[in-house]
Amino acid sequence: MPKFPEPIEQLIHELGCLPGVGPKTAERYAFSLLKRRPEERERLAQTIIEVSGTLTTCSVCGNYTEKDPCHICANPQRDRATICLVATEQDLLAIERTGEFQGLYHVLGGVLSPADGITPTELNIRQLLARLQRERPVEIILAFDHTIEGESTMLYLTRIIKSFDIRITRLARGLPIGSEVGYADEITLTDALKGRSEIKKELIPEKIMSKK
Repeated sequence: MPKFPEPIEQLIHELGCLPGVGPKTAERYAFSLLKRRPEERERLAQTIIEVSGTLTTCSVCGNYTEKDPCHICANPQRDRATICLVATEQDLLAIERTGEFQGLYHVLGGVLSPADGITPTELNIRQLLARLQRERPVEIILAFDHTIEGESTMLYLTRIIKSFDIRITRLARGLPIGSEVGYADEITLTDALKGRSEIKKELIPEKIMSKK
């Protein structure tokens, strides 16, 4: 089977490691990059290098930031009685764009997915529990995708958080089943935030997922 020159094969391989990028898409991206002017490719490469060198994660919420703590956690005007739990940084940004939420955030770094090897130890749950103990918020909002993994994550978090005297809510069903928070439009997310409902702790099974 004919192959591209090794440098192109390597570029295709690296692009194919990105989430949602299959072999054909990676190939298309690779040749699109090759067709750009040398200075454009160099600028892209330099930007990637600079991003990895200047960004860090907020020691409080886990969001990407240039300064620690991030501008949200450091803002004294934010409502510190409410923390919104999200799976990814993209989800945080999507909710922040609505302008509806004025509290703080906590980025878990993903959702529980045993099939993919993502268990509680791979997520920022230990940091979350330490934060709840330290800050004692009044309300926790679970803002996760309405998928099997998102629902399982919400159930697990509710079980481990219920020992704290904290109101636990979830986004309203304004988000369609199977939808992703990070890709929802601002109007839908605003409605979901306003219509969030409380999760009854007594209805949550004691054992959702065993820790590994």
